[in-house]
Amino acid sequence: MKKDFYEILGISKNADAAEIKKAYRKKAIEFHPDKNPGDKAAEENFKKAAEAYEILSDSQKRAKYDQYGHQAFDGNGGYGGGGHMNMDDIFSQFGDIFGSAFGGGGGFGGFGGGGGGQRRTKGSNLRIKVKLTLEEIAHGVEKKVKVKRKAQAPGVSYKTCSTCNGQGQVMRVTNTILGRMQSASTCPTCGGSGQILDKKPAEADTQGMILEDETVSIKIPAGVVDGMQLKVANKGNDAPGNSVPGDLIVVIEEIEHETLKREGENLHLDLYISFAEAVLGISKEIDAVSGKVRIKLEEGIQSGKILRLKGKGIPSINGYGNGDLLVHVNVWTPKTLNKEQKQFFEKALTDENFIPNPEKGDKSFFEKVKDMFS
Repeated sequence: MKKDFYEILGISKNADAAEIKKAYRKKAIEFHPDKNPGDKAAEENFKKAAEAYEILSDSQKRAKYDQYGHQAFDGNGGYGGGGHMNMDDIFSQFGDIFGSAFGGGGGFGGFGGGGGGQRRTKGSNLRIKVKLTLEEIAHGVEKKVKVKRKAQAPGVSYKTCSTCNGQGQVMRVTNTILGRMQSASTCPTCGGSGQILDKKPAEADTQGMILEDETVSIKIPAGVVDGMQLKVANKGNDAPGNSVPGDLIVVIEEIEHETLKREGENLHLDLYISFAEAVLGISKEIDAVSGKVRIKLEEGIQSGKILRLKGKGIPSINGYGNGDLLVHVNVWTPKTLNKEQKQFFEKALTDENFIPNPEKGDKSFFEKVKDMFS
């Protein structure tokens, strides 16, 4: 079971952005590979801290995590944090947080650039929408989608940028009233990659890239909601030179069901029955996300009655069981009657058995609505 992100960083759930950043920097420096060479446990803790920071430092991701927990991002549609990112990803996204603790760049070896190695850039992300039926959402599904992504052309080669010497940044020294100030900016020649095009195949663009189609498999967990974003790590665009691919962002779009209406983890179904069925009682087959379900309506059932079928709703994204299916019984009143039917109901007007006589235990419409949302 995954450890809580707030516990990993050692902060409270009310921590603000500054506290989150400070806590992550402390953990990252403590478990930094430069400080713990060859220590696999330290490397794992370093990744976990990056994973926690990636989610908690983003207000939208943090809100989803607070509501749904780890499962809001799990599976191939994960956040791609410490458990999925490699060291390149971490230093590419968060290297500046380390400040001057490790040579100014936060990196080590060939990752961050602080140790004199070559800087690695990250390609841009791709975004797609995936439409899911209610049944697919209820059970979870694996979808195969075709994406058009940028990739380095076969045979392309790059060489170290002479402007920045492979660092991806150029240093500038300016004289101010406070003295000489040094600042770093992205290299204008290589765009921060540290490399420039050396050999370009005929089919490649000016950066040595081509467009290619790739089929990507996406594991979507049960219980996702409309608008939720999942991430498939390293399935976005490549970048020129010594780089790592971006990510594929998958936006969930829920297809409206013909008869079932979703409300969080609960489902609602309007069931219409005839007056005769209400009087005599009947067995009915209804829709559920798990297939057809047969229910029994007792004699004399009243319009507005709500039948709750436990566990027949949508699974919790947090793994806390299933919601319920709420069946709303509606007695259908015919708009026209033939002569014989009309005579029957005219006689019923004076029949005491047809005079409304609600029992004390019968709840009003508003009480039923209140119970439904409590």
